[in-house]
Amino acid sequence: MTDVPWMEWYQSLAKPSWTPQPQTIGLIWQILYPIIVATFGYVFIQAGRRRIPWLVAVPFAINLVANVIFTPIQFGMRNLPLATVDILVVWGTIVWMMIAVWSHARWVAAAQLPYFVWVSIATVLQISITWMNLG
Repeated sequence: MTDVPWMEWYQSLAKPSWTPQPQTIGLIWQILYPIIVATFGYVFIQAGRRRIPWLVAVPFAINLVANVIFTPIQFGMRNLPLATVDILVVWGTIVWMMIAVWSHARWVAAAQLPYFVWVSIATVLQISITWMNLG
């Protein structure tokens, strides 16, 4: 089944009835990416200028890597269990990011709320898809 184009593969998976359409998922990410770029950029620049501790930037860095590798894991490797572990890392690091940055830049923590809400939904969706397609 690895020779099937990724969209056909994804469409063939069992999914919950509430699964958003791919276009909706794309739109949500188009809204979130500018927020992510602005807030992560701010944190990395401030850490580079030593205005906030580098430890505050650690969960942002882990989140960025985990977010970027999700698509290759899910759609390239087509590894649903590993993609589930990855999205749990994304979700957990958002919580960690918000806590870590709160005392340094509350606006950055608050700006993560839409990202947190979407990744919470996406995490439940990923767990559901993985569960429904085991075996």
